[in-house]
Amino acid sequence: MREIALDTETTGLSYDDGDRITEIGCVEIVNKAITGNTYHVYINPERELSPDSERITGLTYEYLKQFGKFADIYVGFLDFVKNDRLIIHNAKFDIGFINYELNLVNAPQFSMDNVVDTLDMSRRKYPGSPATLDALCKKFAVDSSVRSKHGALIDADLLAQVYIIMSVERVQKNIFIEKINDSVVSSTYVKQLHTKLAKRALSAISKEESCRHLELISKLKTPIWNEFC
Repeated sequence: MREIALDTETTGLSYDDGDRITEIGCVEIVNKAITGNTYHVYINPERELSPDSERITGLTYEYLKQFGKFADIYVGFLDFVKNDRLIIHNAKFDIGFINYELNLVNAPQFSMDNVVDTLDMSRRKYPGSPATLDALCKKFAVDSSVRSKHGALIDADLLAQVYIIMSVERVQKNIFIEKINDSVVSSTYVKQLHTKLAKRALSAISKEESCRHLELISKLKTPIWNEFC
């Protein structure tokens, strides 16, 4: 299975106000592994960037003028992405901008049906926990020290790593559930698996999350967690 972790940078927050894409970064994932195949391009947005965008990305219109416009690069972009699944953090934002640009050049637009939004994914898996890309990198011990500024390719690479970790966790959970449904799980197996997953989770959660968890357990009568300590 081929998937594409994708990120964009823009001149501002709203294409309805005329904001445009300034940068696209893509990282190829095949069978839940990063291949090293990437796509990256800066784009002349044909307008000034907002002060916030300049501060966050370090890009300026003066610098971006030297690159091609979206109309010059979109064919290569679509050729890289093809019809494969897109992995995007806060997908409505990026897809909205990409489809706006594609509409300007009369090109087919992307459907949200073929997009995995890792923001929604993380909120479902870890309700109540911070769901920003920075927070997820910290949660899973993904090194984000290169992210001194927001960059589309850097963010796409970090996103790919975070997505793979969340996907693997889901696969392991499904395998566990299948074994339970097949009635082949002994109490010893359950305790061993729970202990293994609990230790890995403890290495990923923050100190604040751990304290909140312990506080919650203290309010329960004979919590099941105590059986595996």
